[in-house]
Amino acid sequence: MTDLDQAPAPAAAQSEQARRTFLDVGGMTCAACVGRVERKLNKLDGVRAVVNLATRTATVEHAPTVTVEQLTGTVEAAGYTAAPKSPNPRRAILAEERERRDVLRRLIVSLVLFVPAADLSIVLATIPSTRFPGWQWVLLALSLPVVTWGAWPLHKRAFLGARHGAATMDTLVSVGIISATAWSVVTVLTPGRERPDPHGFWNAIIQSDPIYLEVAMGVTVFVLAGRYFEASARAKAASALRELATRGAREVSVLVRDGSELRIPVGELREEQLFVVRPGETIATDGIVESGSAFVDNSAMTGESRPVPAGPGEKVVGGTVCQDGRLTVRATAVGEDTTFAAMLRLVEDAQATKARMQRLADRVSAVFVPCVFAIAALTFVGWLIGSGIDSAVKSAIAVLVIACPCALGLATPVAFMVASGRGAQLGVYVRGHQALEATETIDTVVFDKTGTVTTGVLSVAAVSVAPGFTEDAVLRLAGAVESASEHAVARAVVARAGSDLPAVEDFRAVPGLGATGTVDGAAVRVGSPRFVEPGVLSAAVAAAAGSGRTVAVVEVDGAVAAVLEVADTIKADAADAVARLHEAGIRTVLLTGDNTAAAAKVAALVGIDDVRADVLPDGKVAAVRELQESGLRVAMVGDGVNDGPALAAADLGLAMGTGTDVAQSAADVVLMREELSAVPDALGLARATLKTIKTNLVWAFGYNVAAIPVAVAGLLNPLIGAAAMAFSSFFVVWNSLRLRRFGAR
Repeated sequence: MTDLDQAPAPAAAQSEQARRTFLDVGGMTCAACVGRVERKLNKLDGVRAVVNLATRTATVEHAPTVTVEQLTGTVEAAGYTAAPKSPNPRRAILAEERERRDVLRRLIVSLVLFVPAADLSIVLATIPSTRFPGWQWVLLALSLPVVTWGAWPLHKRAFLGARHGAATMDTLVSVGIISATAWSVVTVLTPGRERPDPHGFWNAIIQSDPIYLEVAMGVTVFVLAGRYFEASARAKAASALRELATRGAREVSVLVRDGSELRIPVGELREEQLFVVRPGETIATDGIVESGSAFVDNSAMTGESRPVPAGPGEKVVGGTVCQDGRLTVRATAVGEDTTFAAMLRLVEDAQATKARMQRLADRVSAVFVPCVFAIAALTFVGWLIGSGIDSAVKSAIAVLVIACPCALGLATPVAFMVASGRGAQLGVYVRGHQALEATETIDTVVFDKTGTVTTGVLSVAAVSVAPGFTEDAVLRLAGAVESASEHAVARAVVARAGSDLPAVEDFRAVPGLGATGTVDGAAVRVGSPRFVEPGVLSAAVAAAAGSGRTVAVVEVDGAVAAVLEVADTIKADAADAVARLHEAGIRTVLLTGDNTAAAAKVAALVGIDDVRADVLPDGKVAAVRELQESGLRVAMVGDGVNDGPALAAADLGLAMGTGTDVAQSAADVVLMREELSAVPDALGLARATLKTIKTNLVWAFGYNVAAIPVAVAGLLNPLIGAAAMAFSSFFVVWNSLRLRRFGAR
């Protein structure tokens, strides 16, 4: 559930016609900017907005009566730029690259002028006898290009904010730079005001002369350096997601009626069209292979580079790569309906959420800048009364430039952005911060069996036929009914029955039990012994259950016809995945509708602690709630239709991406890998991300709490304060980037 879902939206926004719009927002530099944009947007009737500083994106859910022009106009009226998010991620990359180059140009020029100015200032402050006539004018000439042209983006955003009654980090920095420059100019124009007495190198660093030109230059350089690093780090943080977003094919070769091929943009491809994929090409969209065979690299979706074979009848996913063969594929989903698009939406929706910790930071940031200005003013007055104008100016400027609301704003979104990208590389997609926060207290993981702990690729290992029936006839009838079902056992029965099956009428699935239908006029029921009484074949059922196999009983016109024994294979990494969970102190439970013997055998081979078998879908929900009522925090892992309610009921739902849409829509985390190791990977990544976010916030809060009093006490040269402020943001971003290495072996 996202922040947009949690907010009490107006009735208009809750209608079926409610829309979601993504806006690129320019000019935001700190959490105060985020709070201002959110407040302005949320004042519109029928609008709920969440703004992300790291991605510079506003996610807006609005009534159809609210236009995109109104949304962008509201953001612009707040002093920022806004435009609908481009569907082409390459355009956003180019725009950010232009911004980085502009910052870099200003940084290089400012740094070239700052270094000699700083050296000269330190020498002149340390050894006053070296001061030569006109030295002040030399410093002024070196500083003016830096504090005007170099710092222009800061002044511009501060001015725009002031026009709209807003104060942000840029306001703090701009006022600090202007104040230092203005006071220095006054000092230069008032001969004899600079201190003539030597005060040593250390005092030159800790304190300062009344001429603060090197301070104004240094603040500009450090802020520009921080902005450039932050922009570069954001690009690195989003690189995995952008790689995912740009992997889709641009063009596709479709087959026309005469058998020839026509190259068209992938956006023009339609469902049921046949298209050709050659070696090395990206598969344009989801589909079913009609002819040909090849190995397909699914790493774009699953994070696993191991190629998988694809042949006639096999499903392929758009965005994956055909390695070595030629495939003819029938499109089954296009555009926004593809798996690829769904995964991108998961990431976008996740970015539109905020953790509880970040919401606290946002509330603090809303009053942070005004409080800093108030503290700076009080500091100025206090030092003016106690020590004079020079100390008052120095201390007030130090307060302005040491404060860093930027670190508060970046603490959570940058970490989550990096984690989202790393998760995509690992085939793990987290829906939002609520899912992350839930992982912190999880102490029990409940697994579905078929398709989760086992491969789900079942096969009919044996058929016991009742007198009066033949195996072929029973399989033909059972296969016809099961052809309408998505269950793994049903697929095994269909595979054994063959492809030439009659149509089924009056089909009805009974979740967790079986299915019924009419085939060639005969009433057919296929399901577990709890659904279809085995009667004369009870011994066959008992023998199959004793060997750990799943049993399906077939009934035709009220008479028991056959018992089908279905065998499954445990996933190769299941035991290792369970062991990793145990190492993390997490208890494991196997929850299945299968018989007790089959479930117990699987649990013993894998090492699962507890087994609950013969459980119906509503029984799975009851089992999850029973565990919760006993004080446990439960994560549920499943893949089938019958797992949906339990996934939704659990404290954290993890759906295998190879499972059904119902399971995925009910889950908090989607695992695109078939391997069960994705479960400890997902929990581990989520916990590592939470730890990173907490470290970031502790640093961001702690830094400001400790640094501002030091500046108020007059113990801080504003130049050192500017460097510390830049380092604060640097630390938050660097700490977040460490998540890119999570799980690297």
